[in-house]
Amino acid sequence: MAALYEGYTLCGLVPAQNLSNSGIQGIEQERDSDHVIVTDSTRSVTLYKVSDQKPLGSWTVKQGQSLTCAAVFNPQTKEYVVISDNKVIRIWKEEDLLLDKAFKATVLSDIWRVQCVHGGEPVVLFQRGAVRLLDSLLSAPQQPIEEFLAPEEAIRWSTNIVAEAQQFVIFTTEQKGDHFIYLQRLNPNTLQRYRLEREEPGLAPLSFSVSYRDKHIRLLYLYPNGHVYQSVVSVRGLGTEEGTQALPLPRSLMLALPVGDGLLETASALVLDEAHVAVVGVPHPSAGAGKDFLCIWNTNFQTLQAGKEMAGKIYGQLWCYSNKLFIPHGKALSVIPFVCPKSSLASALGKLRQAKTEESKSPACVPSWNNILHGEKAQPSRTVETRKTRTNRKTQSTPCLTTDQVLALIKTAPVEDVQKEVEGLLSRSDIQDLQPSVGQLVSILVSRSLADPAFYTPSTLAQLVNTQCLCHSACPDLVLLALERKDYFLCQLCLQFFPDIPEAVTCACLKAFISMPDVDAEKASLEPDSVSFMETLISRERGPVGLQNGFSPNSFDEDRSDALSGGGAVIKARAENRENTSTPSEQICPVGLHKAVLLNEVLQTAYSDTFLLPHLKDLSSQHVVLFLRYLQFLYLKYSQDAFPQRHGLRSPSLTQIMDWVCLVLDAHFTVLVMTPDAKGLLLNLHSFVKSQVRLVSELGKIEGSLQELNKMKVKKDIGQYSIEVIELF
Repeated sequence: MAALYEGYTLCGLVPAQNLSNSGIQGIEQERDSDHVIVTDSTRSVTLYKVSDQKPLGSWTVKQGQSLTCAAVFNPQTKEYVVISDNKVIRIWKEEDLLLDKAFKATVLSDIWRVQCVHGGEPVVLFQRGAVRLLDSLLSAPQQPIEEFLAPEEAIRWSTNIVAEAQQFVIFTTEQKGDHFIYLQRLNPNTLQRYRLEREEPGLAPLSFSVSYRDKHIRLLYLYPNGHVYQSVVSVRGLGTEEGTQALPLPRSLMLALPVGDGLLETASALVLDEAHVAVVGVPHPSAGAGKDFLCIWNTNFQTLQAGKEMAGKIYGQLWCYSNKLFIPHGKALSVIPFVCPKSSLASALGKLRQAKTEESKSPACVPSWNNILHGEKAQPSRTVETRKTRTNRKTQSTPCLTTDQVLALIKTAPVEDVQKEVEGLLSRSDIQDLQPSVGQLVSILVSRSLADPAFYTPSTLAQLVNTQCLCHSACPDLVLLALERKDYFLCQLCLQFFPDIPEAVTCACLKAFISMPDVDAEKASLEPDSVSFMETLISRERGPVGLQNGFSPNSFDEDRSDALSGGGAVIKARAENRENTSTPSEQICPVGLHKAVLLNEVLQTAYSDTFLLPHLKDLSSQHVVLFLRYLQFLYLKYSQDAFPQRHGLRSPSLTQIMDWVCLVLDAHFTVLVMTPDAKGLLLNLHSFVKSQVRLVSELGKIEGSLQELNKMKVKKDIGQYSIEVIELF
């Protein structure tokens, strides 16, 4: 049975003042399933990494110019293509910083869209119906463009697909209340025109969606009265000659959606697979009026499979990539993971019996929000297994509360009863069926804890977070509640399992961790692997220090101009001279063990630089200096040759450490320069950068020689031992 999982916000929206549109022209998938390009309705194109909700790049046209179609990614050339001001084609690469300095070409006729599909070449569709391959158009931008549409005929929607090793451009038009479908085949070029059957007078299709299956192109379209039709065109049936006469296009009714008393205004239907359709903006059959939903319907059995209420205005836009639905609503663009398993009549009616084998009960075998998003398998926790064993020993006469009864009990029952019933619910319920209820359980627990200072269930909240069925957007007050109650173990779990923690909450955790006394931190019981990593790092005796990545921790104040010519001997002698001296202060961890573990969790949290920097400025200078000293300690430990690479333990990477150093310096550089205590720290950090720059410079000098060595032919008659002299000029 199809299911919608907990969603998360990819980015904010800037809708029109009258909320007539979302401010988004289009969303296109980029290089893989985890990257999308979002084009707004004015001037900007932004590349996002979906799993991190992180913008990786943004490009904007000048004031007075506008983007007139959604940008696409050309996988063949690794370039982005967009149209500005209807006639200007702009092409750029990810490393290009300014869109205005990228390649531009102006054509003679107005462009409707540039389109690109996996397995096909980029195609340009003009507003008067002409189609050109992008490469062919760029070879002669000023070539004349023919017109296929009537004077009063206008394009309303378009897409392109690859079928039977051929590329098709499909677009719909409207002319005086009539709607037409055009199928343009490329190589050989043929154009076929079809007329849609008229619906009730005055009703025009709200959305179109195309799929290809069994050598047929299937067009799905939704009308304001809730009728969803499908029209089928055989690929082999398309003639080789262009069709000038509009052929009638038969249709079949796939769904008759409930619309209430009026008509739909902004709605969209999107094909997910051969049996499922996603619909947004159509009322839920069992919900009240005035509520907007995202639903998945089964077209084979005419049943509603899953539904999720969407807050804010619905704009009738919906995209689908890699089992994720992208939907703008209110002032946010949300990503909703989903699954559509093969349907049967029993599952469509909700009567399918679940297998009662131990394998089917294992949480690791059940798809959760987290493994749908990241492709990871959730590991069953020992506590769940223990609870399961204990519950199975109960007699069958023990009463079992339903989920709704437990939700009601949480609002008034004592802490002990709440913990007992929630624990029992987790142990006896199928995890897949429990997923929609986990968010409700946490929300009610958090609400009561905030209202009643005497009520708090740390173990229950930890168990619910451990199910990995939650995200921050489903329970936005949970982390702040954990900070208020000084429940640092729960904070750690949330930082580990929630991929969508806002930057403001991340900085709140950082401020709480860095400012709390070490005595309080040591009382917390934290995750064992992260503690083991820091124990190894702190307690390990300082071994011989060598040169790693061009940096020697022993040489802060020395000029290392001879780093590659005799510098090794200097470093070795310096290390021998310091064997009997005390450990430098920068080699001593400036914070306690558990405090360091919590700071490591902050370092590993996903963030966006733009949104994080303003919140970092709220840290005091004292806390900033302490945090930088800790980052310096980590960097020095990571730079030592003897550092144990413990990949099995949870720990921040060297890249994450350096990124945070740069962020903190960017946010507080002026304050640090004026702080006397930070002078030595800044000099040490400067030496980090200086050593890396020097290393890159020296490597650049020998780059040509290394390339020549790689080009030299290796002699095949070299014996077991040989000496070969290579002269480099």
